[in-house]
Amino acid sequence: MTWEYALIGLIIGFIVGALAVRFGSSKLRQQNALQAELEKNRAELEEYRKELVSHFARSAELLDNMARDYRQLYQHMAKSSNELMPNMPVQDNPFNYHLGESNTKTQKVTANMPPRDYSEGASGLLRPTQDK
Repeated sequence: MTWEYALIGLIIGFIVGALAVRFGSSKLRQQNALQAELEKNRAELEEYRKELVSHFARSAELLDNMARDYRQLYQHMAKSSNELMPNMPVQDNPFNYHLGESNTKTQKVTANMPPRDYSEGASGLLRPTQDK
């Protein structure tokens, strides 16, 4: 019967010792505190990223609306200037530029040309000494 008491005491001692080490260790508490802080910072970062994405999506939407409104205003002004001043020469009309046409022409021209891998003129690094 004594060995049973000794075995029970030993088991209780191991349990109490394990609990004391588990809850008494300052390093473990510090690690748990750092882990909690890390999780909190990750959650804040994720929330910030969501806000940033939402902000840029809204900004893009507003810019798109502004561009569309500007285009409509410009087209209205061009149409009005042509209707109200039909005798004005095309070059004197401030609204003779048609939106979209000039940009597509420029894009087509640059799309057909290969990219240049040099600049105009000498940069100064390899210029002959008599030019300096």
